[in-house]
Amino acid sequence: MTPVFKTVRTPVGALKLVARGPCLAAILWENDRPGRVKLGDLREDDADPTLNEVERQLREYFDGSRRRFDIPMEFAGTGFQKKVWQALLEIPYGETRSYRSIAERIGHVNAVRAVGAANGRNPISIIAPCHRVIGSSGSLTGFAGGLEVKARLLELERAQAN
Repeated sequence: MTPVFKTVRTPVGALKLVARGPCLAAILWENDRPGRVKLGDLREDDADPTLNEVERQLREYFDGSRRRFDIPMEFAGTGFQKKVWQALLEIPYGETRSYRSIAERIGHVNAVRAVGAANGRNPISIIAPCHRVIGSSGSLTGFAGGLEVKARLLELERAQAN
């Protein structure tokens, strides 16, 4: 099955939504690094119901009325990457975690750099909130959408969480 995509405008730029059947497979940034997420051939489909639902829920997220997403997702990656991405889904809205705390959470306390690498390959940005992962000093570090966008997403959530 060829994955389908739709490009949507958001407050943080154009996002490419990608679905495989009824599951979201990726949310890619406008200036995403080629090959960061391997998807193969894609077919554009602005009428795909899965992508339309993702777009609706993202719109609600950006307007502050949605804190949790209800989207079936299909993560394509290694077992280790999937553990990291699952841990991202457990970070509460408006909160952050360090790479070290994610490594501890998944039982790989010495794999902080590997957690960072897996976080950087997260195919489903925003919904699997890799923007909520920060350096142990509290600094903003690497983000496929750019550090300015990471800061904007964190600020959006902090403002809505209070």
